[in-house]
Amino acid sequence: MPGGSKLAVVGAGSVGTSLAYAALIRGSASSIALFDVNAPKAEAEALDLAHGSQFAAASATVAGGGDIAVTEGADVVVITAGAKQNPGQSRLDLAGTNVRILEQLMPQLLERAPDAVYVLVTNPCDVLTVAAQRISGLPPERIFSSGTVLDTSRLRWLLARRAGVSVTSVHASMVGEHGDTEFPLWSGATIGPVPIRDWTDGGGRVFTSENLAATARDVVQAAYKVIAGKGATNYAIGLSGARIVEALLRDDNAVLPVSTVLSGQYGISGVALSLPSVVGRGGVHRVLDTPMDGGELAALQVSADTLRNTMDTLGI
Repeated sequence: MPGGSKLAVVGAGSVGTSLAYAALIRGSASSIALFDVNAPKAEAEALDLAHGSQFAAASATVAGGGDIAVTEGADVVVITAGAKQNPGQSRLDLAGTNVRILEQLMPQLLERAPDAVYVLVTNPCDVLTVAAQRISGLPPERIFSSGTVLDTSRLRWLLARRAGVSVTSVHASMVGEHGDTEFPLWSGATIGPVPIRDWTDGGGRVFTSENLAATARDVVQAAYKVIAGKGATNYAIGLSGARIVEALLRDDNAVLPVSTVLSGQYGISGVALSLPSVVGRGGVHRVLDTPMDGGELAALQVSADTLRNTMDTLGI
């Protein structure tokens, strides 16, 4: 665990509390603070977490409440606060409400944690990343979103299950919008060193064009399926959020598909999209120049255009 590292989680709903819980169990930070406008909820959640801290991977202090001062001096601030995504509702439908919340929230957070790296988990995270970057004036490397880190985990889990291998042996990424236009980079996907399309079992190829397309659809629809069944996605996003926090606090220089405001990559500027990026102390060190085939480049432009249209509608 990084010495003296403080994580502040803004929003004590199902995502924020799951992220704080994952960070506590994994030993992601030495201090965890939970802030929510619903003070009794934030205090109760923090108390519940603190009661179990004896059993966590490493000793950590936990605090929480309705006073934003609890975030004071944080090294990383994860923002999960926002309107909840309802069954059948797209992430982009949430945009207007959550932009207004950010306009109120960001100046207050910056006052108390001026040197922090800010990670947005609230949806639609790509649109909100652009809004938060403009509101805060922070450089793009210090304010970004969780993007397709979870979607990539969903993809690898599905591929690993089909191939009969460990998830950690699957190297494949979802990129683009964290939403309906996201897509997998099949051209560079491998299991171990073997290209995904060349993976065989008993002499026959396991991954046909049809089942790769079906897998991509399953990833895109995964959140809707979970939300329909239980009302929210929280455990997996909590775990993936804790992993991003660790990359930042431990200076891992981990390659993760987070969403940053682009400045000319693939000819795209002013839009936040997820691409494999090096994440370490201080934020996103660089967005990798990831090889893509023609279809993937076209799909990335579709993602960019979709988000740009939404931002135009909202006046961002």
